Amino acid sequence: MSGNTIGAIFKLTTWGESHGPAVGAVIDGCPPGIFLTEAEIQAELDRRRPGTLSSGSPREEEDTVEILSGTFKGVTTGTPIALMIRNRDAKSSDYEDMKNIFRPGHGDYTYFRKYGMRDHRGGGRASGRETAARVAAGAIARKVIAESGIHVIAYTKELGGIAAETLDLAEKEKNLLLCPDPKAVPLMEAKLKEAREKGDTLGGIVEIVVTGCPAGLGEPVFDKMDADFAKALMSIGTVKGVEIGAGFDASRMTGSTCNDPLTSEGFLTNNAGGILAGITNGADIILRAACKPIPSISLPQQTMDTEGNPATISISGRHDICVIPRIIPVCEAMVCLVLADHLLRQRALNKNIDSSEKPC
Repeated sequence: MSGNTIGAIFKLTTWGESHGPAVGAVIDGCPPGIFLTEAEIQAELDRRRPGTLSSGSPREEEDTVEILSGTFKGVTTGTPIALMIRNRDAKSSDYEDMKNIFRPGHGDYTYFRKYGMRDHRGGGRASGRETAARVAAGAIARKVIAESGIHVIAYTKELGGIAAETLDLAEKEKNLLLCPDPKAVPLMEAKLKEAREKGDTLGGIVEIVVTGCPAGLGEPVFDKMDADFAKALMSIGTVKGVEIGAGFDASRMTGSTCNDPLTSEGFLTNNAGGILAGITNGADIILRAACKPIPSISLPQQTMDTEGNPATISISGRHDICVIPRIIPVCEAMVCLVLADHLLRQRALNKNIDSSEKPC
């Protein structure tokens, strides 16, 4: 009941802390025979790693991944795959002044109340550093689903209240914010500059699109596809809300406008976001994750220390101004992990159906 594992067949367990020797992942249930190299995983990690963006933390981590087990001659064996990413640029001294003070917006207080202790160095397990392990594992899940023609892409939908009004995926690759609307990019950059100068931070929205997903994935009632997507995305520390398809706008529609008309060639609209009754319907899956502002800010904040005494804190050190766009590969990874798990669950079901139809 430790809550460090996700998945029923394709299982991911992450381990490690922000300022420990390393973070990593163990993937159990990956099918054998999939070509896998460290370079493929590294390509995904390079999209997430710090020290590369003006909106991101200046912490410079190489995020070099090591495959410790589960492959032979570049091919998965079907046994657990262990991945390790060493922490090489952690500066724990930056947190020494805060070891007895709870940081507002962080997990300091809740971890202390749960465990009776906490790792004050960067947040320990609650740190965004843990997501490096998710991205590494997601790279493997991406390979599993790609064999079935399923593709996952995410982009910046909104940053600091500035929304992308157009969707041009070619434009997404032309700017560091990974925004598909070229007109919105300079406005977002101006917002980031303003927040940095004030010592504040910004939130945003990531939109994730899944194409090529077949109809029929998902389990009834408690393991609905949308429920598992929501759980996976909400397990990312910065995510405070998830929408699927029309999302909250569906509550403002009538049934006649919300229902997606069905034809022999597919659905005419996609308010359902590719999922009906918790099962994929073959249309594109549309997800949105609302990300809160980074809680580490240099502005003075009211808080208390571990003895319950009132205190004021102003946080220095190396921190992001906004989780976007570094959070984008993390969101993609979590969606890939859910898809891989449900794809393998459906394969197992289909095998049982095929076996039941055969005479004894």
